[in-house]
This record gives sequence, structure tokens and C-alpha cells, in this order.
Amino acid sequence: MSEFELRSDTSRAVIDTMGAALLSFCVMTPSGWREVVLGSRVAPYAGRTVGRYANRLALGRFSIDGQIFQTSANEPPNSLHGGVGGFSECEWTVVASSDTALALRLVSPDGDQGYPGQLDVAAVFDLGPHALTVSYAASSDSPTVVNLTLHPYFNLTGEATIDEHMLWLPSAEYTPTRDDGIPTGEMLPVAGTGLDFTTPRRLDAARAAMLDEGLDRGGAMDHNFMVPGDGVREMARLTAPDGLSLTVLSDSPAVQIYDASGFDGSFSTVDGRSMVCHSGLAIEPQSPPDCPNQPGWPDTVLRPGQTWSRTITFQVS
Repeated sequence: MSEFELRSDTSRAVIDTMGAALLSFCVMTPSGWREVVLGSRVAPYAGRTVGRYANRLALGRFSIDGQIFQTSANEPPNSLHGGVGGFSECEWTVVASSDTALALRLVSPDGDQGYPGQLDVAAVFDLGPHALTVSYAASSDSPTVVNLTLHPYFNLTGEATIDEHMLWLPSAEYTPTRDDGIPTGEMLPVAGTGLDFTTPRRLDAARAAMLDEGLDRGGAMDHNFMVPGDGVREMARLTAPDGLSLTVLSDSPAVQIYDASGFDGSFSTVDGRSMVCHSGLAIEPQSPPDCPNQPGWPDTVLRPGQTWSRTITFQVS
């Protein structure tokens, strides 16, 4: 494992080649440097690149051109974030590095975790003024499915929880799921519910409304929101009580929001903070969960001769 520190006058980031992971993202504020992510070397998926297919696949299966493929079911009976030995658990190879950028590569062989095709993946982390961009690109020698994202948890204050943070999403629809996180196939309006963030809302108040309405997933805010439009655009905006704001931009069709309700203090961040319930908010631009098995949803199939790509920017102001 190797850690690389990217530095500029206003931003710093630490990237780990294990899992192509974001361990730290600090920005300069009027009161000095501030850490805005819960970076951890041990907490599952925290800050890591997840794939081949981020989020869940029902029964760990999908079909391409009539052929069914079975992936590893690490959340039985379903598959989560690529299965056992997914990209978050792989050592990525350094291609190039500088003071403000790091390029990594991973070659996933045909049959890796049950996925067809040899997939060649690049991840480039680029530090800018108060910003960090990660760009992914992938190609395959056989038809396969691809859905990569970064899985950071954000806390803009360093306080124990993010309950007082305000969240804004441009999403009019979300994809409800069964208790196991697999979508029902519907896209329902958020208007008038605890999942309506089209006007900024405090997370604790939205969570309480969501629980009252029975829209939670096992007590958690762990939902996929569809984001209208094409190209790179705003996916989410998270604002701390003191006004520090994080804007997430991407060209993905959706964003997953998870309130870290599963953390119980068993894990710590790299700077020694305890990762407790609601201590951070995961904001993950991606294709919707179980997309390959949902007719009419965005296409996630990558074919030979094509290049799959995704860009995610975290901008702090």
C-alpha cells in the first residue's frame, strides 16, 4: 500500500493506492485548515473506489445479450459494490504522479467476481483550488457492466454528527427499494416527503420526517435520487452550520445518499475520530442500483471498442 499527498495553497488530499481511496481532503478556511472527510483505512468502503458495479445487484445477477452472469453475493443473496474482492479491496498501480495529481490503473481479469470481460480501468485524482476531481475511464474486451464511484463520507465541521448540516438535491424523484436495498422498479416523486431536498433541509429534521413516513431503509437514509439533465452538473450541496459548503458535481445519472447510520464507533478515521452513527454523509454519484435488471433504466453495458467514463468533483466554498 502507498499513500500520496496532493498539495496546493488551498487544498490537500491523501490518496491510498489500496482501493484508490480518498483518506483525507483538507481545505483552507479563514480559521485555518479543515478536514472535510472521514478517511479510514479500515471502515468498509469509506473513501474507496467501488466497482465493477457500485451499489447492489439483485441476486448478484445480470444478463447481457441473453446470457446470465452470476457475481459474488457478498450481501446474500445480493451483490454489493462489486462483491468479495471488489475494486475497493484491490491494490491499484501508480501510472503517474505530481504535486497536484495522481493517476492509477487497475486491470480486472475476465471472470473477476463473476463479471465478464477483462476491464482496464484508470482513475485520476486532480487537486484544484478548494476542489478535488476524480475521473474514471474503462474499456473491456467483452460486453460487461460498469458503474464506478468514489465512496467518501463528509463531515464539514469535525463535530460528532452531521445532523445540523443542510442538504440540497436537485432531484424530483427517488427509486424506492425493498428492505434489502434492491429497487422496486418505480421512480417516485420526493415532493412533500422526508426525502424532498429540493429546498435545503437539516438532515436531522429530514430524517425524522422520513422515519415518520416509513420511507427509511432499516432506519437509515440510504436512497438513490435521480438527477435530471446531462453532462457535468450539480448533484448535491451540503452546508455546515458555519456556512462552509460542499458542492458535488458529476455527469452520472443519479446520486446515492447514505447517512452512516450503520457506524457504531467500531472504526476510527485516520486522524483518530470515532466513526459513530450519523458522523458523516456519503454522497456517491453513480448509476442507480440494480440498473442492469431494471427495464428502461440507464444503460450500464460497456462493449468492446467503447470507453466508459465518469467525472466527480468535490468543490468547497
